[in-house]
Amino acid sequence: MSDRAKQRDTILVVDDTPDTLGFLTDALEHANLTVLVATDGESAIKTLGHVTPDLILMDAMMPAMDGFETCRRIKADAALSHLPVIFMTGLSDTEHVVRGLEAGGVDYVSKPIVVDELLARIRVHLANARIANRARIALDATGRFLLAATQAGRIIWCTPQAEKRLMLSLPDFSAEDFVLPRSNSISANGRQLVFTFLSRTGADEYLYRLTETGGGQEELFLRQYLSLTTRESEVLIWIARGKSNRDISDILGISPRTVNKHLEQIFTKLGVENRASAAALAVTALATRE
Repeated sequence: MSDRAKQRDTILVVDDTPDTLGFLTDALEHANLTVLVATDGESAIKTLGHVTPDLILMDAMMPAMDGFETCRRIKADAALSHLPVIFMTGLSDTEHVVRGLEAGGVDYVSKPIVVDELLARIRVHLANARIANRARIALDATGRFLLAATQAGRIIWCTPQAEKRLMLSLPDFSAEDFVLPRSNSISANGRQLVFTFLSRTGADEYLYRLTETGGGQEELFLRQYLSLTTRESEVLIWIARGKSNRDISDILGISPRTVNKHLEQIFTKLGVENRASAAALAVTALATRE
């Protein structure tokens, strides 16, 4: 058996009751899980500063900082926001269930805890977290300009390519502090960053594609000066800036095949045979602008 196959999932249990901690530690370790414990919210957050578990079991009602506030603080940290949090509560009122979900929890179990039910829920959420993590890794590897944000616009995660584009366009960019604009677009350094909503991917997680344009003025000029369509002028602008078809595909949110089709039309309309000639013509045309 490989080392990866032997690797045990790690569960952080947060509860202020020693008896509950002891009971859960025995049950989870018996199920071949590694257990970390914290007796309050502050201790849990400090623990997370040193080690990242695979899932968190959170007591909802604790003195000082309750489980809801602890969960909110965890979810506010981009490096920890992906962790599934299951609430443990003796309160089954809808109000408290909703509070747990709004705080970022994925599920809840009622006290007294039924071990078999708890383990079943843990297995489901660990599996979901692994699938989500693999999907995120795949997105990173494909070089897509994607990011996820809360309904309030706070970034949950973004692919390296999206983060790089934001950092280049916004010198003061910080994923922890950035909030998506209500207009879903930002003007920066003569370019327009556009956040296009794609789908809802979680209870409070929304997926966006990040695209970039030249702000519209250069595209408009080329469209009128060279008798191109709006999309053809956008493609030509990025050709003139030295971007590959794959880059243009990501920037404009269209397929590489569609980029090729637009290029064929551009070559025909401009009477050129290749992208270098088309780029040179675009640069020359833009130089005539007053």
